This record gives sequence, C-alpha cells and structure tokens, in this order.
Amino acid sequence: MTGEAERHKAKMAKRKAAQDAEVASKTVVEKGLLIVHTGPGKGKSTAAFGLALRALGRGFRVGVVQFIKGAWMTGERIGLQRFGDQVAWRTMGEGFTWETQDRARDVAAAEAAWAEAKRMMADETIRLLVLDELNIALRYDYLPLGPVVDALKSRRAGLHVVVTGRNAKPELIEAADCVTEFSLVKHHFAAGVRAQEGVEF
Repeated sequence: MTGEAERHKAKMAKRKAAQDAEVASKTVVEKGLLIVHTGPGKGKSTAAFGLALRALGRGFRVGVVQFIKGAWMTGERIGLQRFGDQVAWRTMGEGFTWETQDRARDVAAAEAAWAEAKRMMADETIRLLVLDELNIALRYDYLPLGPVVDALKSRRAGLHVVVTGRNAKPELIEAADCVTEFSLVKHHFAAGVRAQEGVEF
C-alpha cells in the first residue's frame, strides 16, 4: 500500500469513528418531524414530493393538501396518484393570488384547505403529510398564525409534516424540527424560459 493510500485509509478510519460516535449519541429512535422548506429558490415543493415518494416506497400512507395551487393537473399529482389509496391528495387552492384577485375567496379556500389538513392530521393511517404552500397562506394572513402553529406542534406522535412555501413565519421556523432555506442562485425564468411540463409542473 502506498503512503498516500495509507494516509487516506487512516483519515477515513478516523472519520468513521467520529461519525459512529455521533450516531451513537442520538437517543431518539423515532419522532414525527415538522419540516419546513422555505426561501426564494426553486425546489421547495419538489423536495417535499421527493420525501412523499420515499415514504410511499417504505409503505407509508401519504397525505397532500395544496393551499394555493389551483386544480390544474401537475406531474407530481399524476405520478403520486398512481399509488391509489396509499395517497390522499387534495388540491384546495384556486390558483395564485395574482390570478384570483379576490381576497375573500382566497381566505375561504385557505380555511377549507386548513380544515382538510386538520382532518388528515387526525387520520392515523397517514404517516407523512405535505402542506404545500401553507407558508403563502400564512404570509398573506389568510389563516391565523397562532392556531396553525399550535396545531402543528400538538399533532399526533409519529406524524411527519412538511410545510412548503416562501417566507416562512419565524414562529413556524421556531416550532419546526428541520428547516431548509432554498436560495436562488440562478433561474431559467429570468432568461425568458417559461415553466415547462415535467420541470415546473
């Protein structure tokens, strides 16, 4: 074995020992997580649906409530609905706020979506719940922040909830177990490329 190979092996052995010790220090074996995907970058909902696919692969039942997106059919909806009753999907929004231009309608749609979200949180067959663009509904005060955060914090044990959307409220970030900020480095839309099937929807 060359000197370089020996140094690499020793370095990796040291790293493995540190990693094993780190893993061994974690005492909570299983916990329902509140996960927040926020920030101006692309991929927040995409990442949430990736988690949904992972959960489905493990045999979990998954719920999805979409707070803003309208009834238009997306690739993720088509794909996940192929899992049949293993997925409960509810698209409750009426489209982007600049499309509806009717605050009362937007508030009513958000309230209906939140009622559905609470119903799914109580459904013990659901192990992962995606609340797509709930952050947008909270940002525009379509829903009262305090009761929403309280309900998420007091959800039943073992339920994973993923909340997506820009501008997550500080109170939700504080309550979450895991928060990822999606940053914008570059986006093809700025170069004049429209949203494309299979990439954006």
